[in-house]
Amino acid sequence: MKKTVSVPIDEGKLSAIEMYLEQKNTTLAVEIDRYVDQLYGKIVPQNVREYIEKLSAQQKRRERKASDSNNKQEQ
Repeated sequence: MKKTVSVPIDEGKLSAIEMYLEQKNTTLAVEIDRYVDQLYGKIVPQNVREYIEKLSAQQKRRERKASDSNNKQEQ
């Protein structure tokens, strides 16, 4: 599950950032996502990241099974 984070930023700064990112063929969302991944890797201990990845994989399997069950019931 993803969450949204809001960060207050000066309107002029935001406009300038978006303008220069566009020249580099990227977006603020892409760059922030990259930074969050870097920060996550730097701050969160490896064993915790592995645990979270396992939980995420289990959740995806459950969702696929539920989706497969629903598709079979519809047929």
